[in-house]
Amino acid sequence: MSDLFWPGDERAGALFADSALLEGMVALEAAWSAGLVAHGLAPRGVGVTADELLELLDGGDVARIVLDAEGGGNPVIPLVSTLRNRLVEAGREETAQWLHQGLSSQDVVDTALMLCAGTALRRLEIELGTQAQALDALAGAHRGTVMVGRTLTQHAVPITFGLKASGWLAGIEDARASVAFAHSVLPAQVGGAAGTLAVTVELARRRGLRDPEGVTVALARETAAALGLVPAAPWHTTRFPVTRVGDALATASSAMGRIASDVLTLTRPEIAEVAEPLGTGRGGSSTIPQKQNPVLAVLVRRAAITAPGLASTLHTAAAFANDERPDGAWHAEWATLRDLARRTVVAAAHTSELVAGLQVDVVAMRERARAAGALLAERDAVRGLVEVAGTGGENAADDGGPSSYLGITDQIVQNRTRP
Repeated sequence: MSDLFWPGDERAGALFADSALLEGMVALEAAWSAGLVAHGLAPRGVGVTADELLELLDGGDVARIVLDAEGGGNPVIPLVSTLRNRLVEAGREETAQWLHQGLSSQDVVDTALMLCAGTALRRLEIELGTQAQALDALAGAHRGTVMVGRTLTQHAVPITFGLKASGWLAGIEDARASVAFAHSVLPAQVGGAAGTLAVTVELARRRGLRDPEGVTVALARETAAALGLVPAAPWHTTRFPVTRVGDALATASSAMGRIASDVLTLTRPEIAEVAEPLGTGRGGSSTIPQKQNPVLAVLVRRAAITAPGLASTLHTAAAFANDERPDGAWHAEWATLRDLARRTVVAAAHTSELVAGLQVDVVAMRERARAAGALLAERDAVRGLVEVAGTGGENAADDGGPSSYLGITDQIVQNRTRP
């Protein structure tokens, strides 16, 4: 995919693309079909695999499904209709009749969304792991690199660049944990028309099975397992699975945005303490030939700015999820989650490249710290309050410079969270 409105979108590949959603929908139909047969709810021979269903579709079918989705407000209705027609044409009338029995459109869309989310979250976990390794290395390499600490845009007290990198690492590790948890609890959605699975229970009764409810629960669990998802009670209007994914994505965007914001400050020409990795055609200007814009950080910050609004939309939709299937709130989630996932993964790819190749000007950092006359004002004020304790006078290792006032900076860096 590509998107002129979101440069770099192609880095997300097919994540949450139309094709990915279609494959996810077909995957549930196939898993459910196999389960109906396995539990004796549907006749033998009517089961169908995901590959068989996908082979029934061609490019023209997909294009029509996209257009016809407007008629019923979701893509499942034209998808099932098309698949049934193709099955009939292939001489599998009974399979066509049993396809989708007991499922709802929401089951199919929600499960497909979770499958798409799983792919995106896994990609994000990998990127965050790469970033954690790079930041751990940066923190260790610059454990003693003194620089100016800045608060409210102004010089404050000395810190080290290792401390700053450790702070970045802590945010990435928090995000990584959130993403991993969200990934581990992605649920399947199988509830039928109103979340009761009444069709499946009725089928089991008609078949004379001893425990219709138990068979239905087992079918739902096995369907989830077949898809690599977690079994769950129907969650048609309980949208925590969606908001949980959105929150994890927004948390990751915020952690990466914090890094980008620091880099954008430190790359300013009047500071020039770090620089982005160079790349062919990167950072140029259409009119000013000498410019080298920090475009990676710019694009990461762009995602961090927009992510909270998208996550907020998911929460608003969750709050408006009324009755047993939401009227509009559910529909608002799909593209919102797609955009949030793709943008976060793109930002992660940019951030991985940024931190792996970040150039640190150690000399510029140290010289600015030594030249900042007021950087040790707080230390000097404290020294004026209290006499030197003991008999040894001032610490022999105290050279009076910025490195003499770093507090527990070294301990923080030494004990940083490691990937």
